[in-house]
Amino acid sequence: MNILLIAICVVFAASALVALYRIVVGPSILDRAVASDVLLTLVMCALGAEMAINHHTRTLPVLLIIAAIGVFGSISIARWVARRDGDGNG
Repeated sequence: MNILLIAICVVFAASALVALYRIVVGPSILDRAVASDVLLTLVMCALGAEMAINHHTRTLPVLLIIAAIGVFGSISIARWVARRDGDGNG
């Protein structure tokens, strides 16, 4: 079980580092938005794995809040980019 936990932690950490790199270096705002969604999803997966391993549901409200932040953030960025592109073309 410990080897499995270590493997899960390594995969989540490597994925988070790649997502953070894309957030910092991303060439466009859409790349950064996608990377931030990936990072939020990784946090949700890590919390879900912790809940499954420790057999509890105490962090379920935190998961719901993180999911809501991810959805509303993505919608806000998409609307902002669409409005900005619409102003530039017309």
